[in-house]
Amino acid sequence: MNKTNKYSMKNVDLWYNDFHALKNINMDIPPNEITAFIGPSGCGKSTLIKSLNRMNDLVEGCKISGSILLDGESIHGNIDVNALRKRVGMVFQKPNPFPMSVYDNIAYGPRTHGIKSKFKLNEIVEKSLLDAAIWDELKDRLKKSALSLSGGQQQRLCIARALSVQPDVLLMDEPTSALDPISTAKIEELVIKLKTDYTIVIVTHNMQQAVRISDNTGFFLLGELIEYGNTQQIFSMPSDKRTEDYITGRFG
Repeated sequence: MNKTNKYSMKNVDLWYNDFHALKNINMDIPPNEITAFIGPSGCGKSTLIKSLNRMNDLVEGCKISGSILLDGESIHGNIDVNALRKRVGMVFQKPNPFPMSVYDNIAYGPRTHGIKSKFKLNEIVEKSLLDAAIWDELKDRLKKSALSLSGGQQQRLCIARALSVQPDVLLMDEPTSALDPISTAKIEELVIKLKTDYTIVIVTHNMQQAVRISDNTGFFLLGELIEYGNTQQIFSMPSDKRTEDYITGRFG
């Protein structure tokens, strides 16, 4: 790929105390594309995605070696972790709106980063909800508690909240696993639209989802990256027997 990569990982190893959770990961993630991580439970997908914005720093006994570069700069070097997490948003498996109004959920991040102007906050709230394709559903409910929304709406609200601080990258850890098929389809449609402006990394257990929305797929097994490349190629002609066994359902 001749364009500069958004992320470059070289020889990344990660331990939780004595448990070797990631083993010698080498991969580049291109900008403005959707990269999916697939593999059975406990194979390192979520661990790796949480390393990309240093969420793993919060886990006791976590040690990491090797290098992770974001736009050519080490995320473990002389970098403010809060600034890193502003650039790299995260959406989790279960929708986790704050117990406050829809408006305050979105305005929370910008306020934390020093934006006080009501006019500016109104603009950000509207733009974030528009970008998350949920403005029409919520524009008359901005003062209502976010906890009163349906699961699918809560998850799109969480995506809007992640977008409100204008990140470059959106990390999504199984963002549709708790949702019904209709909400899942809405979020998939949204994710495809968002890659115009963001680099997206998504962990998914749903292989059909990886095929439907991602440009690149990495298959993980027991902490190793077994195979990584163009999604269509990985699913139609995997080069490793273990990838083939997993995607054809022989194990996993």
